[in-house]
Amino acid sequence: MYQDERKLDFRPIGKAIKSAREAKGWTQEQLAQLVDRSPRNVMYIENRGQHPRLNTFYQLMTLLDISVDQFFYPNTEDSKSDLRSQIDFALNSLSDKELTVVQWAIQGVLKARDMEE
Repeated sequence: MYQDERKLDFRPIGKAIKSAREAKGWTQEQLAQLVDRSPRNVMYIENRGQHPRLNTFYQLMTLLDISVDQFFYPNTEDSKSDLRSQIDFALNSLSDKELTVVQWAIQGVLKARDMEE
């Protein structure tokens, strides 16, 4: 009988957690409190690639707006960067009124880029 020998290397996910936490301006202590873990546990996840419990993993991914697709399906040709995935996730949580503001911001960036060229 065939047994699947694949193992998840959690270090890249730990780096993504650390990056997203820092982008939000949170300390390890603050994040640990939000997921009911010790700061040391968060440090081990971020820096050593320690595998958290499933519920903690879910909390971390959703609190920090991290998509797991890039880690679980890394060879997908249509994979997006971590930043693009985070932006997509954030956009999905906005109302139509809020999306209009984002649309105007994007148009302003594109117009500024055209002026530079």
